[in-house]
Formats: sequence, structure tokens, C-alpha cells
Amino acid sequence: MAVREIEPIVLELDRLEHLAESGYYNPYTMFDWPDAIEPDQPWMSESLTTLAGTPMWDELTREQQIALTKFEAINFFSLNIHGIRELMSEVVMRIHERTYADVSEFLHHFIGEENEHMWFFAQFCLRYGGKLYPAQPTLKADSDQHLSLVARELIVFARILIFEEIVDYYNAHMATDQSLPPIAREINRVHHQDESRHVAFGRMIFTSLLGQVAKRDPAEVPVVAEYLENYLQYSIGTLYNPAAYRDAGIPDALALRRRALQHPARVKAHDEVLKRTRKFLSKAGVGREIIK
Repeated sequence: MAVREIEPIVLELDRLEHLAESGYYNPYTMFDWPDAIEPDQPWMSESLTTLAGTPMWDELTREQQIALTKFEAINFFSLNIHGIRELMSEVVMRIHERTYADVSEFLHHFIGEENEHMWFFAQFCLRYGGKLYPAQPTLKADSDQHLSLVARELIVFARILIFEEIVDYYNAHMATDQSLPPIAREINRVHHQDESRHVAFGRMIFTSLLGQVAKRDPAEVPVVAEYLENYLQYSIGTLYNPAAYRDAGIPDALALRRRALQHPARVKAHDEVLKRTRKFLSKAGVGREIIK
């Protein structure tokens, strides 16, 4: 993929590169994988499930509640796997382009770490859930073909950043949830540790590309902002997987998904998950308040 029309990305990454090198670990030997997980333990924090705070959660039996935490954990980790695969493919195509020459060293760390993340998420899903949930279609920008090359590039890295920020919200919470099995806490802790660097990098490259878009064609900024708001909503929606409801033994999965997504308690929860990202986007100049 040629990106010669984009100005070179120049960022100060010495600190992030040092942290990546000094904090290196071997994921293939560091985890203590139990043969099985106690059947009455939740795999995802109950407060993070897609029915939390609604009457729909209270209507479930305790067995269904535990089952839902298990299958929503598998869905969450599956989303991580598919998201990582997408972002890795995008980064690999750019890693040695002239535009990204200054950040290429960090991108090598990034790809290596993300590959390892994909491995341990898949290990959990396959060892304890016996499967991954299929990837969901990516939300494309309706006007993608009309956007400049740099605006399209901005959207690629914005998707990566949004994915990582949402995931990190869940990781940070579950890393310290003592109700979860140690292996689930540890996976979330390790991923949170690495994602803090990735989010910092993502914000830097996003800001750099957005600056180029604003300078070249300010009229594209509201278009990008509208897409990003839609992508935030799309990303939240992927957590509500009807297949997870069905696997947990909950009937009318599609209708339940619609009800849950619209419930005021869930809308409030979504706002909490997205608060940090929306604050960053607003400060950068592409918050939802500029959408026309």
C-alpha cells in the first residue's frame, strides 16, 4: 500500500520503546493454565455483562447468569482476536512505508506483542470454551471512496485506537476482580499492561494524522467525526452477541439483544465505557459535537 501522499509521521517514542523492551515477557511460559475452571466461577465480571443493571439479568437463574459470564467472556476474547488480526494486517502493510519510517521500530514491538495477545486469548477460548465466535463485519465509512488518502489513513488508525481503548476499559476492571478465576484475571492484567503503551501510541499517531487532515481539507473533519461516532456505537454493539445468549440457554436471543441495547441502564454503561475515548476525541476536535 503506497502512502507517499501522506507526510512522514514523526513521534517521540523512546519512552514507549524502552517500556516495551524492559517489560518483555514470554507469554508461552508465563501463564499457569489450569485443566479446568471451577463451574460456579464467573469468567467475566458480572457488572460488565451486557444485561447488568437490567431486569433481564434478574430474571435469569443463577446458572444462566454464570453461563452468560462464560460465553460473554468467550465473545469478548474472540472480539479481541479478530480485532488484533485486523489491526496487525493494517500495520504490517505500512510498517516499512516511507511515511512510517520514523515509527517503524515501535511498530515491530507492536506487532510482536499483538501476536502474543492473540495467542493467549485463543488459548483461553479453546481450552475452556471449546471455540471462538466468528468475526463480525467491519463498519465501513459510507463516503470512504470520497475521502482523501490521509483521511482514510486516519480512519484506519482511529479504528485501532477505539478498539484498544474499549478493550482496555474491560481489561483494567477484570484484572482486579477477585471473583474471577486467576487465569482470567492474569490474562486481563497482562493485556492491560501492554495496551497502555499501545493506546498512548495510538493517540499520538491519530493526532498527527488528524492534523494533516485538518490542514489539507477541514471539510473532511466532520465527516471523520461522524464515522467515528458511528464506530463507537458499532463497537459497543459487538459485545451483544445473540450466540452468547443462546449458548447460555437464554431464549429469544435477537429480541433480548434489541431490548438490552436500548435499556437506559445499558446506555448509561456504554457512556461510561466510552467516556475516556469521547473526551479524547472532543479535545482532538472530532467529538460528536461537531457533527453536522
